[in-house]
Amino acid sequence: MNIKITGTGSYIPNVVKKNTDFNDHNFFNADGSAFKQSNDIIIKKFKAITGIDERRYAEPHLNTSDLGFFAAEKAISDANINPEELDYIIVASNYGDVQHGSIQCDTVPSIASRIKQKLRIKNPNCIAYDLLFGCPGWVQAMIHAQGFIKGGMAKKCLVIGAETLSRVVDSSDRDSMIYSDGSGAAILEINNSEKGILSHESASYTYNEAEYIYFGKTYDKTCNSNTKYIKMHGRKIYEFALNNVPQAMKKCLDKSGVSINNLKKIFIHQANEKMDEAILDRFYKLYNIETPKNIMPMSIHEFGNSSVATIPTLYDLVIKNKFNNHSLIKGDIILFASVGAGMNINAITYQY
Repeated sequence: MNIKITGTGSYIPNVVKKNTDFNDHNFFNADGSAFKQSNDIIIKKFKAITGIDERRYAEPHLNTSDLGFFAAEKAISDANINPEELDYIIVASNYGDVQHGSIQCDTVPSIASRIKQKLRIKNPNCIAYDLLFGCPGWVQAMIHAQGFIKGGMAKKCLVIGAETLSRVVDSSDRDSMIYSDGSGAAILEINNSEKGILSHESASYTYNEAEYIYFGKTYDKTCNSNTKYIKMHGRKIYEFALNNVPQAMKKCLDKSGVSINNLKKIFIHQANEKMDEAILDRFYKLYNIETPKNIMPMSIHEFGNSSVATIPTLYDLVIKNKFNNHSLIKGDIILFASVGAGMNINAITYQY
């Protein structure tokens, strides 16, 4: 049974937040002490490590479910299907709808239920649910959808990754500059003429790693608030990713039976440019070959890290020829790979 992406869509918010916009922030260390360097130096070092020049934030009147809805509409139109035929709507998201100016995560009803309502789908047999799996959520949701189709429980699935991380960040934490908002969606269904998903691999490391990304208080000790924000142990995540993601990618590719030499593109979660480049180099070293040029599209420079939305957004832009110097032709073998909170990792080998 061949299970294929037949339509894609994405939504990139219009509000642009440049690195220079953080010059007036008061950044602190985790212990509340001020940095010795000026903001100008902090931002330059941040750019050198992450590759981020700017990021996108959702417009104040829009929520995560709105962003997901916009991407879903495009994917449905692209696949040319009747939304009433959808068997599942699976939304990868981690914080629900967070109203502008608020920090409260609203997850009831689920983002998937809200998107189904916005799509005006009447069919009660279209099951809508959210998947909380950190940044690898969209890839994991694709694996879920494939399982439903393979098991005869579905024929058409809508898989969405949507997030508004800008609303759960601590402005006194320099890591807040990493995060952004966005959404991407795909229709997955049976296609007897083309291969589609060839293999997948997933793992959850929790024994020592579960709290590498967590919710914590502001670093600004002058703020007497119990509100919590997204936090991370960056160095631990970097080392974890380099030690585990390349092996997961290799396991996934080897399962597919495809030669490493036939791999055309690798879509890695856009978390950190230096980290992604190091993951790629370690992956190819496992095969004792040099890393090919121009094999890894990078959108983080312009869009930042929108968590579950980075891969589907990037994929949508590439296949629709909206991303410079990167394209795919029918039959190309690609790899999706991601790492994030949990700590979770996963990968999919896919024939376009």
